[in-house]
Amino acid sequence: MVIRDMIDTDIETVYWIEQETFSDPWSKEDFQTSSKDKNNHYLVVEMDNNVIAYCGYWGIAGEGYIYNVAVKEEYRKQKIGYLMLQELIARGRSQGIKTFTLEVRCSNEAAIRLYKRLGFVNAGVRKDFYTRPKEDALIMWLDPIQ
Repeated sequence: MVIRDMIDTDIETVYWIEQETFSDPWSKEDFQTSSKDKNNHYLVVEMDNNVIAYCGYWGIAGEGYIYNVAVKEEYRKQKIGYLMLQELIARGRSQGIKTFTLEVRCSNEAAIRLYKRLGFVNAGVRKDFYTRPKEDALIMWLDPIQ
């Protein structure tokens, strides 16, 4: 397993993982635009020369907004998401990111457990944040700025 920076040729696979994972997925253009911004950082996990997971943050004024996290279904529950996010956080900190935040569906118990293992804490709820299906989002922070 290799965790590395996402490159342009990964976007096609990342897009398909996104389509399989989320009910309101990003387009290829969304990934292309976001990954080119110097304040953002995206990683992929590669196994046997295949991209099997990705994650990324948008960096804004010392905060990293984790926007995308996905692991192909057949590779879940193998600590891949945990290791990938640990690496993303470490790389963000090396770039001056002091705190991280994200939203997660309130019903996504597996993801919430993962984020808590990484040190994220609950900070509130965004009512009706998700639309397909409609659901509240739990707002979580890692080392929130006080």
